[in-house]
Amino acid sequence: MRRALADGLGTALLLAAVVGSGIMGERLAGGNVAIALLANSLATGFALAALIAAFADRSGAHFNPVVTLAFAFRGFPRRDVLPYVALQFLGAIAGMLLAHAMFDLPLIQHGAQARSGIGQWLSEVVATFGLVLVVLSCDAKRAPVAVGAYIAAAYWFTASTSFANPAVTLARAFTATFSGIRLADVVPFIVAQLAGSALAVLADRELKA
Repeated sequence: MRRALADGLGTALLLAAVVGSGIMGERLAGGNVAIALLANSLATGFALAALIAAFADRSGAHFNPVVTLAFAFRGFPRRDVLPYVALQFLGAIAGMLLAHAMFDLPLIQHGAQARSGIGQWLSEVVATFGLVLVVLSCDAKRAPVAVGAYIAAAYWFTASTSFANPAVTLARAFTATFSGIRLADVVPFIVAQLAGSALAVLADRELKA
């Protein structure tokens, strides 16, 4: 439970970075969406790299239900999957609330950003496939830089801006800020993420050196 709690805390800090940097980027960009996205992607990538380094020995630094599920096929104890996933979702919500509190915004909001359609769903399959494959391919020393860099890049090469995380997706449905998503679009995103993760597990198994 201590390790699951640590992973929940890491997820909360990740969401604070995702949502908070989106708010700050949008405020400072003066309406330039590209600059706001650049700030959001760089802050998220740097924060993710730092958090993986900090939490690797404490929890394994999953911060993501699909990563936990992928590790379950690699020997991660099955009995630990539910506590990890539950605390990742709770941590994500807490991190989103924290970002709102830091910027003096209403704590609970309704995401208004429409993110639906085949291109968006395919983007989430691709983003999650790449993320999980990178995670499964890296040792503890390489993971922080590799995973942080991949997510920062995937913000730009996917139409969905690479959520790639069911807990992150749900939490972002309760923010009306730059990083938000409509609640109605959450389930298809999560289905696409699960599909991408499953494909990555299969690819990792088939392509092992």
